[in-house]
Amino acid sequence: MIEMLIDWSRYGLTETIVVAALGGLLIGSFLNTVIHRLPKMLERDWQAQCEELAGRAPAEQPRFDLASPASHCPACQAPIRIHHLVPVLSWLWLRGRCADCGSAIPWRYPATELLTALAFAIVAWRFGPGWPLLAALVITACLLALALIDFDTHYLPDQLTLPLMWLGLLASLVPLGDLDARFAADPADAIVGAALGYLALWSVYWLFKLLTRKEGMGYGDFKLLAALGAWLGTSMLLPIVLAASVAGSIVGIVLILVFRHSRHQPIAFGPYLAMAGWLALLFGDYLR
Repeated sequence: MIEMLIDWSRYGLTETIVVAALGGLLIGSFLNTVIHRLPKMLERDWQAQCEELAGRAPAEQPRFDLASPASHCPACQAPIRIHHLVPVLSWLWLRGRCADCGSAIPWRYPATELLTALAFAIVAWRFGPGWPLLAALVITACLLALALIDFDTHYLPDQLTLPLMWLGLLASLVPLGDLDARFAADPADAIVGAALGYLALWSVYWLFKLLTRKEGMGYGDFKLLAALGAWLGTSMLLPIVLAASVAGSIVGIVLILVFRHSRHQPIAFGPYLAMAGWLALLFGDYLR
């Protein structure tokens, strides 16, 4: 049905990979904005809600969202010129410095763009041209943003996890001939996968809290696994949780033994869930 909208047979694998990588550079540039601004937007909303609960009117603040204010240097506030917004190349041309004040531009911006381009290229190689590729690229972009936001702030925003889950449930309604057997096999599997994904980590959270009187993870982790369950089905939940737990444990041990990381300092679980979910997206059909 939907395959009739685009004749994917006209596109070769090599050109699909190249286009996906170039698109990844552009999407990566946008993800930098999301990663930087979305947590700040949430904090502003929470502060405003606290003021309202305290019976005070929230202070007037200038608009701040993904579109406004325009990109600018955080040090000198100078607007960034359009030709300085070219992913990676502009950072190299400017030698990692602001064109106006010379302040350092964090290397993480081009790194995120390159990582997104690489991830998109791998997804294109794995799926080839077709509608499954577009769905997989959406999942990949969301997982990258969530992983980096959680790494920075220990937030997994509902603004990303919930739409990702609902998109997975809606995608399950598309006949498998139009999408791909690597996604949830049917709506029932997607619904049960979302529910089990949430309840699995919710149960671990409460068991850990009852035993230790401490919180071992956040509710965002539950919602992220629910989203992965909606897209990939019930059969992928256990491999995702096991892989994420093993990876998180290894990194945690290395941080404690090598980098003297405090045992009491929390480590974000979202990045490991996101990575495990992405690998399940790519290669999970081998485990079914």
